[in-house]
Amino acid sequence: MTRVPFAARVAAGVAVTVVEEARKLPGSALMLPMTVVSEALARGMRFQQQVTALAIKGDLIIATLPVVGTPREEQPAWASFDEDDDAFDTPVITDDVDVPDAPVAEPVAANGRFALYSTPPLDEPVQDTSAKRAPSVDKPEIVEMIDFDTLALAQLRARLRTLSVEDLEALLDYENDTLARAPFQTMLANRITTAKAK
Repeated sequence: MTRVPFAARVAAGVAVTVVEEARKLPGSALMLPMTVVSEALARGMRFQQQVTALAIKGDLIIATLPVVGTPREEQPAWASFDEDDDAFDTPVITDDVDVPDAPVAEPVAANGRFALYSTPPLDEPVQDTSAKRAPSVDKPEIVEMIDFDTLALAQLRARLRTLSVEDLEALLDYENDTLARAPFQTMLANRITTAKAK
């Protein structure tokens, strides 16, 4: 069998490829504008990246040369960064301004309606509530019934709606005579006022 010359085979392959591409032309004609735009954008971005890489190389070279008229960038005395190893060991001294340290205010417990949400100062020792209670105070029946001495403020708040005005007044009197905790007194007084208004 004789073989077709190489040039003829290449020509036949080109003809088949032209026919195949001609069949794809209507579909690819719709995509042509988007393809051209995306190619142009990609080339533009590649060009910008190359220019930026050249600028960075130029900056590195210029930084090593002592160029006349270009001031060296120095870190200001007031600036400190995490990379500085001794930034926390040595104080920064500036001759510009002498600013005195602000006095530290002691936290104060709030009075009135905000006493419910206030806390005592942190340096105050926690007081033993059993030592403050006067031994001569008679416990009302409601104190024993709801175990008032062990209740937290939130637990008391949950039980307030179930108590009568007389029970609330008895609890308030007991609290005033014993521990006199401002949040408890305020909560009981507010609940008494609300219950009497109904």
